Amino acid sequence: MLGLTNLFKNKKIPLLFVGLSVIMYLSFAYDLVRTDLSKLVVLYVALFVFAYLIIKETGFYFRVLVVSAILFRLLFLFTIPNLSQDFYRFIWDGQMILSGLNPYLFTPDSFIQNGKFPFVQAQDLYNGMGTLSSSHYTNYPPLNQLCFTIAALFSGKSILGSVITMRLLIIAADIGTLYFGKKLLERLKLPSNRIFWYILNPFIIIELTGNLHFEGVMIFFLVWSLYLLHSGKWKWAAVVLACSISVKLIPLLFLTLFFGWFIKKGNILIGIKKLVSFYAICGATLMLMFLPFFSIEFISNYSKTVGLWFGDFEFNASIYYAVREIGYAMTGFNEIAIITKFLPIISVFTILGYSFFKHNNTISKLVTSILLAFTFYLFLSTTIHPWYIATLVILCVFTNYRFPLVWSLAVVLSYLAYSNTSNSENLWIIGLEYLIVFSAFIWEVFLKKRLPVI
Repeated sequence: MLGLTNLFKNKKIPLLFVGLSVIMYLSFAYDLVRTDLSKLVVLYVALFVFAYLIIKETGFYFRVLVVSAILFRLLFLFTIPNLSQDFYRFIWDGQMILSGLNPYLFTPDSFIQNGKFPFVQAQDLYNGMGTLSSSHYTNYPPLNQLCFTIAALFSGKSILGSVITMRLLIIAADIGTLYFGKKLLERLKLPSNRIFWYILNPFIIIELTGNLHFEGVMIFFLVWSLYLLHSGKWKWAAVVLACSISVKLIPLLFLTLFFGWFIKKGNILIGIKKLVSFYAICGATLMLMFLPFFSIEFISNYSKTVGLWFGDFEFNASIYYAVREIGYAMTGFNEIAIITKFLPIISVFTILGYSFFKHNNTISKLVTSILLAFTFYLFLSTTIHPWYIATLVILCVFTNYRFPLVWSLAVVLSYLAYSNTSNSENLWIIGLEYLIVFSAFIWEVFLKKRLPVI
């Protein structure tokens, strides 16, 4: 009791900011529609300001920050996501598996448009997910499907019950990221309080816990894998990295970047042997996870669906939009078919450059290379949904770069696309977002002199 009294006495100001944040998170979770853009932006920016003040005024008082981070997430527990409808498809996939059906082999349209209802909630979920999701095969990997199945299993016929279960899984993953992220920072002899730039970031709380995006679970396994790698347990690191890929495919992009970690000075042959074994363990673990769903039809459906996300959709892009406008000016048409063949080649060569021409022989250098390579990949992508930035936010915690934090704030501008019924983007607004992001990026990476990463 005395400790609690002293806490209220000595931490009045940060606790005031916590209280104000609670009110704003409640308003965000229970009293906001995504078309109310002025309220969305004001709440979002204010929460960033209060997060900064909470961290600053507490002097990184660990107990207050941890309790605040968990509290803010729990405030969303009983609400339906208001900025994304993806969760309807998550629940659909989970119910498909519980019904004994392979979610990779059927589109929702193939059932509903033929008057078939594979489970009780089918029509409501179909109505909620939208035409884009309902007309395509699922693209969510097996471990993500397991999360959906757990949600369906424990919620029965309740959509809100499924939402609560998935939200608890994501919160648990964030707590795991806090644990392993703090331990990894300590091992790297970096300030352990840096982890709160991720854990208390309003973008992370809103997009992952609030909007139910499973990047948080992927990030948990990624950070755990990096911790195991630094601890010398590279075989288990490969298994856990495979789990990360099996939640979201993003870490597949990072695999070649581990080259420098294993191929160090000394016996190169031993390093190559370990690297090959690392890839083999990771690949075998992935195959085991995909095995229950495997069929020739699965391969065809899954590859087509993943290909669509990389080549047919457009949202919140940067360099791609600039190149697209040049194409319009020259030909009068959207040259997406040509551009999406050219830009991925640049992305591949950029990642390979960071893999083989950077000495990624420490975790700090490895994470820095992953951060920069993935940043260039996103800059060249046709589709950048806000939650994609979450991976950059966690990676920057272990480096000297802070531009992902700037991006996590500026990305709210992408939601202004919902200001009209057609959900069309205002390219001036997108331009403003990337003016802020590129300014921070160029300043930090190319202009600002900094100490080398150790």
